[in-house]
Amino acid sequence: MGRLKAIPSRYKVAPSRLATQAHDGPSRDRLRYATKPWRAWYDLARWKRLRLKVFLRDLFACQMPGCRVIEPNTSRLVCDHRVPHHGDEALFWDENNLQTLCKPCHDKVKQAEERRAGW
Repeated sequence: MGRLKAIPSRYKVAPSRLATQAHDGPSRDRLRYATKPWRAWYDLARWKRLRLKVFLRDLFACQMPGCRVIEPNTSRLVCDHRVPHHGDEALFWDENNLQTLCKPCHDKVKQAEERRAGW
């Protein structure tokens, strides 16, 4: 007995209606650095020293109310600007505008607050 052949579909695959990310990681970073030159400030030794100074000031503890997790691994911490700087150099380097947040609080809670505020 012979094998059955698949019946060709009469329908074409429709393109996705969901938004897709146009860039992968490295090319997305290059685009962000090109459109917002202040992003390069995060690569400076001055920023890295200031970031560590804020972590030490906050005792490596998340400053988000209700969290306060202590995280000795600095790769799991974010030095966050309380008021978004949007390229304002004075606001970017203002130590009083910086706080320590754990990565989950920064990526979910803080960024959701900023989106709601329209920043």
